[in-house]
Amino acid sequence: MAQQIADTEEWKALDSHFSAIKDVHLRDLFEGDPTRGETMVLETGDLYLDYSKNRCTAETVELLVALARRAGVEQLRDAMFAGAKINITEDRSVLHVALRAPADERIMVDGVDVVPQVHRVLDSMGDFANRVRSGSWTGHTGRRIRNIVNVGIGGSDLGPRMATVALADFADRSLTNRFVSNVDGTDFYEATRDLDPEETLFIIASKTFTTLETMTNARTARSWLLDALVDEGAVAKHFVALSTNTDEVTKFGIDPANMFEFWDWVGGRYSFDSAIGLSVMIAIGPQRFAEMLAGMHAMDEHFRTAPIEANMPMLMGLIGIWYNDFFGADTVAVLPYSQYLVHLPAYLQQLDMESDGKSVTRSGERVGYQTGPIVWGQPGTNGQHAYYQLIHQGTKLIPCDFIGFAQPNQVVGDHQDLLAANLFAQPEALAFGKTRAQVEAEGVDPSQVPHRVFEGNHPTNTIMATQLTPYTLGQLVACYEHKVFTQGAIWNINSFDQWGVELGKQLAQKIIPELQDASEPNLAHDSSTNALIRRYRRQRTS
Repeated sequence: MAQQIADTEEWKALDSHFSAIKDVHLRDLFEGDPTRGETMVLETGDLYLDYSKNRCTAETVELLVALARRAGVEQLRDAMFAGAKINITEDRSVLHVALRAPADERIMVDGVDVVPQVHRVLDSMGDFANRVRSGSWTGHTGRRIRNIVNVGIGGSDLGPRMATVALADFADRSLTNRFVSNVDGTDFYEATRDLDPEETLFIIASKTFTTLETMTNARTARSWLLDALVDEGAVAKHFVALSTNTDEVTKFGIDPANMFEFWDWVGGRYSFDSAIGLSVMIAIGPQRFAEMLAGMHAMDEHFRTAPIEANMPMLMGLIGIWYNDFFGADTVAVLPYSQYLVHLPAYLQQLDMESDGKSVTRSGERVGYQTGPIVWGQPGTNGQHAYYQLIHQGTKLIPCDFIGFAQPNQVVGDHQDLLAANLFAQPEALAFGKTRAQVEAEGVDPSQVPHRVFEGNHPTNTIMATQLTPYTLGQLVACYEHKVFTQGAIWNINSFDQWGVELGKQLAQKIIPELQDASEPNLAHDSSTNALIRRYRRQRTS
């Protein structure tokens, strides 16, 4: 059995260091180093990271950097950029970085430079997006397209949905953007109930064009359209495909000329900067989409070239390792102080949990340590009136990432200053709390004192940028992508497969005919599943 990272001297040194500082309070760390808030920061591009409110010291960072080097993070990173097949279970390269590479770069996969392929698809997407945005692409009856409905699931939904909402201030507001992902028919109904079929374009996002949920919704969309327009030829004017399966796309009625491809070295959760982002490009236009890609590429270059201790994604990943594996924190809260980023936590849930939710090493051995955390959150200030109580005074240790901007996209009274004040106040309150002496000095009833004490010492990162723009969003997303990569590399797991998604889907395929069979099927599940199926059949037909 190969040595696991937790058995290395570097891990043991961190464990010893943890024992020495685990009870040190952030109040003491700041008192001992008045410049901490100015030195434990990192800036790259438009992003400014303040990691001073973490329960760590310069020595902690040095030890974490040594751990990353022992784990070979830099070597695996370089292998990824070189097109090596680091997705070992699927024998694939991992090259989402190629999706935002400039046209003059060369990135090789199996001896082929993939950058020209990427830009060919981007150019095709741009041409189509411009035609829809200008009105030169019309529906079957000649009317202009005004509604764009993206039909996908997982990475084919979460990324485009997040980015379209995040960049709504840069979008063509005359277009309506909707997303359908859930196989629950309610999702399709609510997305289309007020749309005019003659003015609606569906984007079907499925690499294989066989994904159960996506194709179920796609067929429903096709029926919805034809119920109104009748002519089968209408499908070609109201549907485009993001896929690689030309035969199935053609059978569906979509013109293969309107099929935008991507490649097996693009994982779904890393794909909204590929053809999967067509809905985003239509919304914000090809130029703004290119700006987003440029922001991603800028962060890629920082990740590729900066030393570990000055590398923002690597440093964030190492801080996450510190809490996950030494403090035993089970979750991470992502708290964007921007309503435009309402879907960012859900997007990062898939990015992180589908990537690093693994329990065996790259060589197939059971890990002897904790891997991927649970990621959750929602925009501030909404969360302050929901779950912040638990973060402040509960019994769980929950590291938090706060994300905010100095300038609003929309100036509305003094709202931005109020929002920013909360953005800065919450990490301060979490770090320093309120002592018993401070509460008593306020003269409150003695019986109230224990209820008003805040222990503090809750760790946070704060990421700041001037304004949320396509370029900034690109940097932010790529930073989290590479953070997840860093953690997976240290845990020695394959962050780029997702076999855990498959088992439930396989069982569902078996159950579908058992729900629809008019006769009593011979059920061969466990007693609980059998009973639930029988109950469903009774209630479904009653």
